Amino acid sequence: MTITTVNPATGGELRSYATHDRTQVDAILGAAHATSLRWAGTPLEERLQLLRRVGKLLTDRRRQYAALVTAEMGKPLTEALGEIDKCALNCDVVAELAPQWLADHPVPSSAHCSWLRYEPLGVVFAVMPWNFPFWQVLRFACAALAAGNAAVLKHSPNVTGCALALEQLFADAGAPEGLFASLLVAEPDVAETSARVIADPRVAAVTLTGSDRAGAAVASAAGQALKKTVLELGGSDPFVVLDDADLDAAAEAAVRSRFGNGGQSCIAAKRFVVADAVADEFVRLLATKVAGLRLGDPTLVGVTVGPMARPDLREQLHRQVAETLAQGAALVAGGRPVDGPGCYYEPTVLDHVLPGMTAFGEETFGPVAAVVRARDDEHALALANDTDYGLGAAVWGSAERALAVGSRIRSGALFVNAVVASDPRLPFGGTGRSGYGRELSAEGTREFTNVRTVYVGDAVGPLPAVTE
Repeated sequence: MTITTVNPATGGELRSYATHDRTQVDAILGAAHATSLRWAGTPLEERLQLLRRVGKLLTDRRRQYAALVTAEMGKPLTEALGEIDKCALNCDVVAELAPQWLADHPVPSSAHCSWLRYEPLGVVFAVMPWNFPFWQVLRFACAALAAGNAAVLKHSPNVTGCALALEQLFADAGAPEGLFASLLVAEPDVAETSARVIADPRVAAVTLTGSDRAGAAVASAAGQALKKTVLELGGSDPFVVLDDADLDAAAEAAVRSRFGNGGQSCIAAKRFVVADAVADEFVRLLATKVAGLRLGDPTLVGVTVGPMARPDLREQLHRQVAETLAQGAALVAGGRPVDGPGCYYEPTVLDHVLPGMTAFGEETFGPVAAVVRARDDEHALALANDTDYGLGAAVWGSAERALAVGSRIRSGALFVNAVVASDPRLPFGGTGRSGYGRELSAEGTREFTNVRTVYVGDAVGPLPAVTE
């Protein structure tokens, strides 16, 4: 079978790739497992030198990689460049801080001496999405490899070029053969192949970024095999605007959060919960700023919103918009697919969205902002928490009041007067149907380790120093 990638800006085919058959998949897993045994015994500093070399290559090749990202999934070139730069930053941060994150951790106990040790698990199988085709991969891979694991990637088929570029990136940086490998799997075979890989005894753990449906399938397969999982799933993040917020700053941030990456981000603000007293002005400001967005060819300077990644995603989004309007919401801007080649959708603002409407209850993965009006702070809190998701939350208003409201919203991250974003130094992940486990920071680097307790009851001879 083959995978053919398509440019979502034009609808034209980019390239075709032969997929891996069962024998090839087995060989890739065998190489990864053999290399993981050697890599686990490689000194930490040597492992981190690999990440430094990867980071340098990312910087050296940033325009090449960004152009590939834009061609395969459609984000504006300026945003693709930013994605590559963030990947390089993550390499540097992990290389700098992993020695303290992975250091033995002394714990006082009844022992003469006791401590925790963070030991690698083996091969980590990663199922990754298309929306940040380099960042999603590097944020798991840097942590997994630093901790002494090997990585096998099953990327989304529509970014197969990125998957192979990442494999080559690690090879060019001097990674041992098999340490980082990409499986090429056609869409109809993803479920069967993923389940088989997860069940393989050479695979120690699994991580997935994607939909809650995909997360449930992977978690079920991993549960049957008794393997550790980290799931970063969807979100319906609330962006709460209190009546004492700086409305212009909030509206500017709302546009960045909702329409960056074409709205195709799990941590994009999706439900804008706005105090009644300021809602009319906020919607006016929001509509004005959305009108200033430039939709078009993502390779052109000045374009701020590119196409959606695939036709089926655009169809799904338009269904959600049409249903929400039929249910009584008001259309402020946009609301339609753009005629012609490519997968463009007008930047859209919906007002007077209510619980029970499609755009309130479902995750909208595209350039659509749903404004929900709140009577007061308690009502805003209730609306924000009226979701099964729990990834990020942003609250705008006077700092003390916004923090008080935000602290009662269920989420993996709370941002006050700021746009929800990931940072290599801070843990990232959700709760509820947004998944579990953490990526990035010390917590993410330790996720795929065996946290081993070491207990020495009586010292005979000198012991190695154990420090923080």
